[in-house]
Amino acid sequence: MCLNSCIPLARSETHLTELLENVCTKMSDYSLYVDPETQEKNYIRFAPRDNEQMGSFDFNNFQFNPENSEHMKHACESIVEEYEDEIISLFAQEADHVADKLCIEKSDLCARIPSSHSEL
Repeated sequence: MCLNSCIPLARSETHLTELLENVCTKMSDYSLYVDPETQEKNYIRFAPRDNEQMGSFDFNNFQFNPENSEHMKHACESIVEEYEDEIISLFAQEADHVADKLCIEKSDLCARIPSSHSEL
């Protein structure tokens, strides 16, 4: 029994490490989506997670390319390898805006523009 020092499984370093080992395999669930109104391009998940309903997307606006998925997977693996400690630390601390903190503050991989990282 724990007294004031229990860490929930979802925030444990072991559990987070196991999740990170598999996260990059999910890159094949994403594809380039071109917004028909703005022509803005984003990689968006098109495959639903278990027991999840997806938003309404016109699949004609997706550009499916397996080669892009492989490039994204390799980029993901490189980022996870290089920033694994920072990623685990942010999630373990239950930090707000984890994606923004990792993307901008910890790694400086992203431009400082307002964005939504709802996928993380």
